[in-house]
Amino acid sequence: MPDEKPSLDAAYALETPEDNRRLYADWAETYDDSFAQQMDYRLPRMVALILAEVFQGPGPVLDVGAGTGLVAQNMLMRGMLEIDALDISADMLAVAASKGLYRKTIEADLTGPLDLMDGVYGAVVSAGTFTHGHVGPDALDELLRVARKGAVFVLSINAEHFEARGFAEKFAALAGRIDGLEHREVDIYGAAADAAHAGDKAQITVFTKR
Repeated sequence: MPDEKPSLDAAYALETPEDNRRLYADWAETYDDSFAQQMDYRLPRMVALILAEVFQGPGPVLDVGAGTGLVAQNMLMRGMLEIDALDISADMLAVAASKGLYRKTIEADLTGPLDLMDGVYGAVVSAGTFTHGHVGPDALDELLRVARKGAVFVLSINAEHFEARGFAEKFAALAGRIDGLEHREVDIYGAAADAAHAGDKAQITVFTKR
């Protein structure tokens, strides 16, 4: 990947796990202000609100692609839940850990096997990980493996990425393993977003493990 100033377009252009690590190492310390605040990034809050709607506990909760911890920051019941943060970027996880929101942080690549036990988590959440340049639908198999029976999933998937990477086909293939599948289309950004991405949409996909 050529040298890129950290930006949304640079993130969408990522091709390899090492590209991800490099970009987010440069972005971690300024991500909350230079991206999330300036772009009025609403997706983490919406994922957290839907989790509060559909999940009564108990945890623990796995925050997938946790980044700097924006989903956990917006969890209304975070004080009553154990939450683990998983991300490919050690630098982003360091920022997340500094906020005191997580039981532990887990540096891992979602494009391969996870070094986690079967059936551990009562909920799995994610905002901004299933998007261009990041993770495709095959990662769902590992996430289902580490979730226990009845676990709640609330995952945001970029709407364009959903179509281009075959998420609809993947969810059809998982029909015998999940229940209550629904997709809620939402705006990723608010009024402060730049014109190039103001209309970007995501599917917030909600289901339980059978």
